[in-house]
Amino acid sequence: MNRRALVGAATAVQLLLVGVAVQAPLSARLTGDEYLMAVAPVDPIDPFRGAYVTLSYPGLATLLPDDGSLDGTVYVRLTKQGDLWVGEQATTERPDSGPYLRCESEGWRVRCGIESLFASQSRARELEQQLRDGAVARIKVDGRGNAAVVAVEPRAAR
Repeated sequence: MNRRALVGAATAVQLLLVGVAVQAPLSARLTGDEYLMAVAPVDPIDPFRGAYVTLSYPGLATLLPDDGSLDGTVYVRLTKQGDLWVGEQATTERPDSGPYLRCESEGWRVRCGIESLFASQSRARELEQQLRDGAVARIKVDGRGNAAVVAVEPRAAR
């Protein structure tokens, strides 16, 4: 195989891998419906990751059984409480209807792809204050449960 073919094949594989890596959040952003969820800070600015804001969704971590028996892909149905959406008990069965999050469970922690948000340094500081004062995350969820954070807003702004 000549050098050009090898470089072309390597480039194609890398582009394919990038596409696979961003498929879920991109699908959520482009085709998903919007939901508002209560959000709290975990570590507002992580000096090792830059201006990422790490988010926590009250109650989402408590959806797993106490015995840590759920590992791998789990589904969290969303239900409306007032003007916000909250997660119900995590299950390995994909819901037949209604909005849900497709998450990964590590026995004691659930990750749904909505745990961090990138922002500029100045916006990250502003988000930190909003999160302390009470905020909501505007997320988009597609039909397969893939989710992405669109924005974090002060609770009073709605």
